Amino acid sequence: MGRDLAPDHAARVDVAAGLRLADTVRGAKNPVLVGPTEAWWSTRTPHGPGSLALARLDPVTVEARAWGPGAGWLVAQAPRLLGADDDPAGFEPPPGPLGELWRRSPFRLARTDRLWDALVGAVLGQKVQTANARRARRALARRHGERAPGPRESWLLPPPERVAELGYHHFHPLGVERKRATVLIRVAREMPRLAGLEERPPEQLRRRLEAIAGIGPWTSAMVSAVTVGDPDAVPVGDFHLPNGVAWHLAGEPRGTDERMLELLAPWAGHRWRIVRLAKAAGPAPRYGPRLSLNGDGLHLGR
Repeated sequence: MGRDLAPDHAARVDVAAGLRLADTVRGAKNPVLVGPTEAWWSTRTPHGPGSLALARLDPVTVEARAWGPGAGWLVAQAPRLLGADDDPAGFEPPPGPLGELWRRSPFRLARTDRLWDALVGAVLGQKVQTANARRARRALARRHGERAPGPRESWLLPPPERVAELGYHHFHPLGVERKRATVLIRVAREMPRLAGLEERPPEQLRRRLEAIAGIGPWTSAMVSAVTVGDPDAVPVGDFHLPNGVAWHLAGEPRGTDERMLELLAPWAGHRWRIVRLAKAAGPAPRYGPRLSLNGDGLHLGR
């Protein structure tokens, strides 16, 4: 498809010295890393479908190229995707492994401003392992979405109005059980009333989302972190996270949500940064058999 080879929009973006593209866009979930200095993102923008390619040219410059009707919006969004709106001033990580990890690999929090994309990913991630959620998201895009613009093969999620028309039987072949399918359809039908929520303060975003049946603190925190780069998001209800936070902050191999919140309290306003560092530092010691990826009977707390 020759028309896709030349970008519809391109620009160079100045970023902070020492930025690691991988660390930055990894927190945005939807962008796909295609190399240590390259990332790819396809989404539906306010101006239509588009795809964005980011390539780091040097320590302070990233090249942004985009295709499709949403190309201009995507290039303009690139600085925010690279953490330009994030301000880690005042953040002091704890001494020890987390502090050393921050010193070696500081990151800025990305924001996508694409609420629907984040909601789909978070709802499909409820109470299942990450690999299962990613498979379901890819299957949903291929089955009910459309091919994204640009030279790389990628697929756009179906828009909320399309998902609002689906029934549970459309999700079963994707490996999504009735509970998550019902929540996602409900969210899709609610999307017209969520317009502009990306510009609200993160705590308002989380509260509004939690007013929707089927969305709790875990889902709202994950959506807020991805959509607006919420530095204080805490995904309460995660199966592994309390253990990881307890281990890296207190040397305790097991933790609860209550203990996690207690340990994170000194970093109020920056708790998502600590969570990100704890996840990057590795899991707490494991005990017992490993969980299987097969089937949809595995339910991890969300």
